[in-house]
Amino acid sequence: MDGDLMTINMGPNHPATHGVLRLKCQTDGEIISGITPVIGYLHRCFEKHSENVTYEQVIPYVDRCDYLSSMTMDFGYVVAVEKLMNIEVPEKVEYIRVVMAELQRIASHLLALGVYGMDMGAFTPMLYMLKERERILDLFELTCGARLLYNYMWVGGLSHDLPRGFVEMTYQFLDQFEPKIDEYDNVLSNNKIFVERTADIGVLPPDVAVNYGVTGPNLRASGVKWDLRKNEAYSIYDRFDFEVPIGEGIKGTVGDCWDRYYVRMIEIRESVKIVRQALAKMPKDGDVHKAVPKKIRPPKGSIYSRTESSRGDLGYYIISDGTPTPSRVKMRSPSFASLSAISEISEGWMMSDMISVLGSLDIVLGEIDR
Repeated sequence: MDGDLMTINMGPNHPATHGVLRLKCQTDGEIISGITPVIGYLHRCFEKHSENVTYEQVIPYVDRCDYLSSMTMDFGYVVAVEKLMNIEVPEKVEYIRVVMAELQRIASHLLALGVYGMDMGAFTPMLYMLKERERILDLFELTCGARLLYNYMWVGGLSHDLPRGFVEMTYQFLDQFEPKIDEYDNVLSNNKIFVERTADIGVLPPDVAVNYGVTGPNLRASGVKWDLRKNEAYSIYDRFDFEVPIGEGIKGTVGDCWDRYYVRMIEIRESVKIVRQALAKMPKDGDVHKAVPKKIRPPKGSIYSRTESSRGDLGYYIISDGTPTPSRVKMRSPSFASLSAISEISEGWMMSDMISVLGSLDIVLGEIDR
């Protein structure tokens, strides 16, 4: 029997979405016929704030955009300003930045996978993964005193050098953590209920992903081997040996919810490899403040710079008018593009499947409401 379409609002809610989001769902019974994401409740206004503060004062605002991956947000911004000012940072700074960015990627993915398991009804993996994430936050706290919002990467350098014992503690963490990845894999990846909730659900074809501008793990899960650390290497990523995992349809169809989950699981392993290599090659001597300018005043002009954040292609477009305050800072948010595709990949599925799709995209509203 044909019935009238019904509009169901999901949200605004907080715990399930790392921010405030409302999904306006058109349904025929329990079948979704369309979803309209309604955003703008968080009001970060980071881009407008940036027009009224100095370049160095923008960094704390950048921290708060993707507050689950603040190090990679800082990384992208300072790389853009350094390109604008033609600053070459010391070798030691480059290695420390890579270590911090990859530890942050591990911490971000651990939270994404743990919370996603909880969305699907598996509570235990979240407790395991949060425990390991806390150890990474301990390393960050030891280094700069903060556990969530760091203001650690500065234009031309870093706020602090690595503290005594950091390298040894990081190696200890990696030695203890690597066997745990296999444990998480066994607990969740092959769990019958989890597989049935995610395999063949919410398939994102590669052409649709590209057309919507989806990047990062969500794009790679659709079989597109694109990672800025490899394809358009920045910083010193071209010096490290690591693989770019892609979705292979092991449990279902390439580009489904399970592939988006599993690509992040493999990326954790690859980030561990990068951190080990960076620690082994890192110069022992060097001043992390050597290239930090006393006054950040870029010449007139503009720059667009891209880096690979935990959620994908993070871009900064900065316009300088020659003063210490940027004329314009525009951020290209990977989460915004991923959320834009949710209707495309949810149509025809049930309301319960929409929860699987939303969780698999791993969005953070702080960078969407920028």
